[in-house]
Amino acid sequence: MAPLTPGKAFGMYCCGPTVYAPAHIGNFRTFLIQDVLRRVLESDGIEVCHVRNITDVDDKTIRRSQEQGRTLSDFTAIWTEKFHKDCRELNMLPPTIEPSAVAHIPLQIEMIAKLIEHGHAYVSSDGSVYFKVASDPHYGKFVDVSTLQTQTTNSAGEANSADEYTRDNVADFALWKARKPEDGPNFWQSPWGEGRPGWHIECSAMSTHYLGETFELHGGGVDLCFPHHENEIAQAECSCEHYGSFAQQWFHSAHLMVDGAKMSKSLGNLYTLDDLVNKGFAPMALRYVLISGHYRSQLNFTLKSLDDAASALAKIEKSVRKILAAAGMSEADFVAQEPDRQAPWGDFERAWKTLGNDLNVSGALGGIFGAVASLAKREMTPEEARTQLMGLTKILWALGLKLFTIKEKNSVPATSEAADVPAEIAAIGEQRWAAKIAKNWAESDRLRGELEQRGWKSLDRKDGYTLVKI
Repeated sequence: MAPLTPGKAFGMYCCGPTVYAPAHIGNFRTFLIQDVLRRVLESDGIEVCHVRNITDVDDKTIRRSQEQGRTLSDFTAIWTEKFHKDCRELNMLPPTIEPSAVAHIPLQIEMIAKLIEHGHAYVSSDGSVYFKVASDPHYGKFVDVSTLQTQTTNSAGEANSADEYTRDNVADFALWKARKPEDGPNFWQSPWGEGRPGWHIECSAMSTHYLGETFELHGGGVDLCFPHHENEIAQAECSCEHYGSFAQQWFHSAHLMVDGAKMSKSLGNLYTLDDLVNKGFAPMALRYVLISGHYRSQLNFTLKSLDDAASALAKIEKSVRKILAAAGMSEADFVAQEPDRQAPWGDFERAWKTLGNDLNVSGALGGIFGAVASLAKREMTPEEARTQLMGLTKILWALGLKLFTIKEKNSVPATSEAADVPAEIAAIGEQRWAAKIAKNWAESDRLRGELEQRGWKSLDRKDGYTLVKI
């Protein structure tokens, strides 16, 4: 990946939270994967302009604020700050720009006016404005238009909040919603009357405003492919009549499952960060779990996976303490160390290259395990040890992982630390364990087969595994 224009920042727009309640771990899986992508780009020396919006006006925010007797701005400010707090706990980089929907309503009105002018939108009898899907010959990047009858179901097969306003065609979607009594004082003036923007228009208006008609990458969960991202493309490109000019790459992350099922309140498996912290789990363990599976594959989350993650981090720390002793550094020195992009990767180059191959986090984790295990056994001068620790700092920063932040809750599993286990075998063993934690069974089986071909097998236990020679 590289900027479209040399010398300019890499434009990255990510759909942000709707601030009416705490974000759940499914939301954070997407945000964390985007955070890793940004960190990898910046680690590679690429300047990134990361724009992530805040949706602070929609049916849910208005309804909840009305129920609580709060102004919309006061209500959404509470949940915006809660989101920011969770992001900090999970060690996420703040976006370069974080625009809110309410603050950019004039911008959205301007885009809607252009769509009407170009014949891509119309005003209904009640003052609502709709996008005319049939007017866009390019509509259909993520959906088969020939089968499109309504926009009440999204690409995840889940119910989409229906826009209950008059429209010419059930496939058309709202750009501007006329004021309704239940909206209370939450309305704005427009050329078409009092009302508020539809959901999709905010991202089209804000992404093009901050990143231009054409930018490098747009991210979001796979459930946003349709209708949200499909409609974003249509609005942005039809408003300027410059087709094919919107995001040049799309970065969609797969769903998070919990205990093998979709998250839902009825199943009692919809977790927030606070829920897990109150159960005694650390935010860094959650970050480890949520980034460990490949972004294009569903990840199955379990509470046990948090224990496994804490044990994995503790195992890395055990080896790192030996390297710190050789370097004459303390844990506090290491934690405070900032990454130096110009410094060599040392033995962590393999992990870095693996991470750069389609964001293979589990493979990178395996590379880290293998490298620290090998280095912990090596005789090194203080200078050599400090060089290796800088390489470790760089790869950990790229993953957003911090060591020595979790109070020991689990014993460190016996894995590949035996002196007779070669470093390359230990690395494969850790990759397989990381794949198993992520429920990536195909990759786990492949790596098990590779171990056996090399004359080793893995004896798995509840809390870890041991590598033994066949």
